Amino acid sequence: MLALLGGSLIAVLALSGLAWLLGLGKPPAIDPVTACAEAEAMLSGFDAAGATISSDGASALVHAQDGSVAVLRRHGVHFVARRVPAGAVSEGPQGWRIDTGEAMFGTVLVRR
Repeated sequence: MLALLGGSLIAVLALSGLAWLLGLGKPPAIDPVTACAEAEAMLSGFDAAGATISSDGASALVHAQDGSVAVLRRHGVHFVARRVPAGAVSEGPQGWRIDTGEAMFGTVLVRR
């Protein structure tokens, strides 16, 4: 019984080490070009003009050619996007706060 427990523990540690070596589970780096591409891919008809990336890389504010705005935030190792009205974006001392109006998506802070 103890040998089985020890073997299971060794197997779990070995798989964890392998995942770490392969870089699995690391959050992706995001830059303005990637943020624009992600917003265009996730939001139908969105034509990105530029993006502001959070200093911690966890979120981005993407501006469209037509003046509309999208917000991206990290969700695990992927990003999720929502189109938001321009009035939902407010600037403060920490950065831009975006109220998406969705309880599940939440309020997003794009840090300076």
